[in-house]
Amino acid sequence: MYTGLKHFHSYVAYLALLLLAIAVLHAILSLVQKRPFTATSRKFTLFGLIAAHVQMLFGLFLYFVSPLGFSNMGKQAMGDSLQRLFVLEHPLMMLIGIVLITIGYSKAKRATEDARKFKLIAWCYGIGLLLILARVPWAVWP
Repeated sequence: MYTGLKHFHSYVAYLALLLLAIAVLHAILSLVQKRPFTATSRKFTLFGLIAAHVQMLFGLFLYFVSPLGFSNMGKQAMGDSLQRLFVLEHPLMMLIGIVLITIGYSKAKRATEDARKFKLIAWCYGIGLLLILARVPWAVWP
């Protein structure tokens, strides 16, 4: 089960990153071209949000069942950069990135001006995506 969950978490990450990148690019292009915030715009942002949250849920579950996750926390893990990545850096940065994405979606949903919606999505989703990309374990990612 652990191996299947690990592979699922790794491969769904591609989809989540793609959907987040599409949402950010759509927001930037729409802001530059002064387009209205349409149903398609809402769907791009919502799909990015949902993908990020699904990925987070599987990641949290994996964090607690993995021998590399929570059970590995200790002094030794902090001394080894790869163990520290799995125990602390990866989960924390993913959580911060997804919180930013969630805040961006919530604030954009309540905004009344289209330009403001696109700015919030571009900034919050963009920073969240950069934080996520910064702590993906690229060296061991399939």
